[in-house]
Amino acid sequence: MKWCRFQHDGQATYGLIEGDTVVAVSGSPFDVWTRSPQTYPLHSVKLLVPVIPPTFYAAGVNYREHVTAIAKKRGVEPQFPPFADVGYRANNALVAQDEAIVIPQDATDLVQYEGELVVVIGKKCHKVSEDQVLDYVLGYTIGNDVSERTWQRNDRTLWRGKNTDTFKPMGPWIITGLEPDDLHVTIRLNNRVVSEYNVKDALFSVRHFLSRMSQYLTLYPGDVLWMGTDGDTENMKDGDVVEVEINDIGVLRNPVVRER
Repeated sequence: MKWCRFQHDGQATYGLIEGDTVVAVSGSPFDVWTRSPQTYPLHSVKLLVPVIPPTFYAAGVNYREHVTAIAKKRGVEPQFPPFADVGYRANNALVAQDEAIVIPQDATDLVQYEGELVVVIGKKCHKVSEDQVLDYVLGYTIGNDVSERTWQRNDRTLWRGKNTDTFKPMGPWIITGLEPDDLHVTIRLNNRVVSEYNVKDALFSVRHFLSRMSQYLTLYPGDVLWMGTDGDTENMKDGDVVEVEINDIGVLRNPVVRER
């Protein structure tokens, strides 16, 4: 299934995308739902962030080449995490497909993309094994973990380096029934491929992360986990367009503007 949230008559509505048509749904994919008779051409609707998460989790450093590239830029030896550690992001930073990533006036030039797989929880999940944990996943979408590296490095927390308004594009929809280890991420800046990687090359898998988290945290329907990125990252500037593509999901596309 291909789930979306879209704007209709000023209201946010869940829908199912079937070909080039959106079928409006009463209810949500996280609860009881029914198809409605209302349908719309996909090109005619405004797609919203596909879910507003109760809790927004992020895997952080989870790919070897990314850790190595960041360490090289800082002139230090790479340090790989011994355990799957999770962090948090803020809902205020979420924007949808085609909405602008806005770089604040006082940000440095070191504002960079991080294209990532996003896991969407479908059922309440607590103390679940790796073998069973994907049964609690609704599906998968795409995220761009935009980062202002100077703020990220110098602030005591990630409050603005990662969580500035518009720094978390997510979408365009949620696809169910996928095997995460089969997915491949491609990142393009102005139609130029700048990074590619396989999700299965993560230091810690989707199954491992979710199971480990569930031993301590109850995961709830609608929670999301962003799985981290791989490879080096480049600066984004005013006028750029960044795209994150994942096979069997689609493309998340956002323009970049700088405040004046």
